[in-house]
Amino acid sequence: MASHSQVWVVVPTYNEAPVVGDVLRGLLAVFPQVVAVDDGSTDGSGDAIRQAGARLVTHPINMGAGAALQTGIDFALRDPNMRTVVTFDADGQHRVEDAVGMVEYLSRRDLDVVIGSRFLGSEAVNMPASKRRLLKVATVFEKLTSGVKLTDAHQGLRAFNRGFAQKLQMRTPDMGWASEFLSRIQETEARFEEYPVSVEYSEYSRAKGQRSINSVNIGIDVLINRLLRGHR
Repeated sequence: MASHSQVWVVVPTYNEAPVVGDVLRGLLAVFPQVVAVDDGSTDGSGDAIRQAGARLVTHPINMGAGAALQTGIDFALRDPNMRTVVTFDADGQHRVEDAVGMVEYLSRRDLDVVIGSRFLGSEAVNMPASKRRLLKVATVFEKLTSGVKLTDAHQGLRAFNRGFAQKLQMRTPDMGWASEFLSRIQETEARFEEYPVSVEYSEYSRAKGQRSINSVNIGIDVLINRLLRGHR
């Protein structure tokens, strides 16, 4: 079982001042190493992160969720004792107990990557029907484009070992990072499994969520990036 002192939790943050403090305090009660990347927030999220006691890395401008995640992963890799990275959303949707379970599962099953799934076992609470349909379509899209078959392709709660973190090196700055992550699993032949998690869609998180048209745009960006990589 991995020691929690060897786990770094990376929390990308953009304008989440109302909730990020409570999210970080919940994580710090279990995981001593938490880094939040303030991705150019304009609402005081950085101050909330400092007050919560997490490590803070700041982007001077908004660079996107993928860039914030990669910055946090790079920060975690600076710790020679780090063995596991967990990515965790700042908006309060994820549960700390699921992150703990995923870390333990990663070690127990001798895997490289564990990806949380809202569609294994427990259902996502208060998920809008339109989002549910869109996520189902996304799993088919990802299987066709990355070759990785999942039940939930765009879940932000993930755990992976140091070796995979070193190979990851994501170049997609926006929400398309989730697709690049899956491509890297295929390219590196990483051992992965899904893990059932619970996600609660509060009024706050629903208001902050990606619109459907943004998801379509992300899909187009992913296809373009893959075509460009194929011609290099």
